[in-house]
Amino acid sequence: MTSLSVEMLAADAAEPITSAGNAQLGIAVLAGIAVIVLLITKFKLHAFLALTIGSLALGAFAGAPLADTIKSFSTGLGNTVAGVGVLIALGAILGKLLADSGGADQIVDTILAKASRRSMPWAMVLIASVIGLPLFFEVGIVLLIPVVLMVAKRGNYSLMRIGIPALAGLSVMHGLIPPHPGPLVAIDAVGANLGVTLALGLVVAIPTVIIAGPLFSRYAARWVDIQAPEHMIPTHPSEDLEKRPGFGVTVATVLLPVVLMLVKALVDIVVDDPENGVQKVTDVIGSPLIALLAAVIVALFTLGRAAGFSKERLSSTVEKSLAPIAGVLLIVGAGGGFKQTLIDIGVGQMILEFSENWSIPALLLAWLIAVAIRLATGSATVATISAAGLVAPLAAGMSTGETALLVLAIGAGSLFFSHVNDAGFWLVKEYFGMNVGQTVKTWSVMETIISVVALVFVLLLSLLV
Repeated sequence: MTSLSVEMLAADAAEPITSAGNAQLGIAVLAGIAVIVLLITKFKLHAFLALTIGSLALGAFAGAPLADTIKSFSTGLGNTVAGVGVLIALGAILGKLLADSGGADQIVDTILAKASRRSMPWAMVLIASVIGLPLFFEVGIVLLIPVVLMVAKRGNYSLMRIGIPALAGLSVMHGLIPPHPGPLVAIDAVGANLGVTLALGLVVAIPTVIIAGPLFSRYAARWVDIQAPEHMIPTHPSEDLEKRPGFGVTVATVLLPVVLMLVKALVDIVVDDPENGVQKVTDVIGSPLIALLAAVIVALFTLGRAAGFSKERLSSTVEKSLAPIAGVLLIVGAGGGFKQTLIDIGVGQMILEFSENWSIPALLLAWLIAVAIRLATGSATVATISAAGLVAPLAAGMSTGETALLVLAIGAGSLFFSHVNDAGFWLVKEYFGMNVGQTVKTWSVMETIISVVALVFVLLLSLLV
């Protein structure tokens, strides 16, 4: 993956484009973030425009020349899109093929057919976690919540007992596991190894999703005991298909990029010899670009052709998958520009000094910064991007495992307490037919549990790596 090296980040932080002192830089950062928050929450401006304007305001408040601020923003935007843009696009194609081919429905139907009433919450978290790997969070909600509603209705389950595990599975994948945009950008910003981050992310994700999903859903169902709203229960999205891909081949296709990246990470750790032939091969096939590209090419046959798609329909499916991610790419790119502006005005050195003077562990500091931005903006992606830019210099001197945990700490913080300024909050509220109070007691509390539990496991892992 194209990424800024730790050395480049440290060098940028050491040669700021302004001579402002720490006090002025601190005020500039707060003012820049305040501009972004105000534009997003008060004026409902698109996050791309808010981040762009906020970056320019940040430079102005720090006393940096406008030309230098524009150059920093443009450089950061270009580097970020170059590093993660193709990966986001490939992930979107894979997710669209999974949904349109009926592969997602096949996974759902197969697992539900084998699940007992007692194991149904565990089946839902498994479904959401597998399907959530290649899908963006909003796409996953739109795809899975209709299934949740149908299962709750047909089995006469409490909606929260079924819905919370599914939402937890999606949310954990979104915040912690690449190739989702937030983790990818954080990996790029701090110079982390994607394979190691993915491996450690799975270690953190599994217990986190169990606690926030099936276990918490018992209490959520008591606090908010509601049934699936009749008017929201749809038909199966793939009912118009004459055939669907098989369960085994669908799961294998979805997990292919994950397996390839994990194999690369494992070989890098075990062999640790760049001249070794096996490592050279795994370095290629396990790189994010090749792993995802391979999965997409395989999916064209195992999902698309297996569903009876013609060449024209396959082409149309790929084309339709790319249009919705334009906004995501712009937000991610602008976030990269904001991150680079933070680095170039010297905020990195300020954060380093702050961390040393107050003896705050880097992982906890990263989590707290992400939490603050998440609460203010409501966007997990914006929180991840901004926090990664602020704490990136802390990665200098860290080991491979430590930088991966830094990414996971940021991701965990970005999920903290979703509330009324988060689009996901309203999406869940409307789909489940809840009022604001009920949504806070279920969805918002679940997100907070994910954030805190994930941080705990990240800190525990930091004692070992």
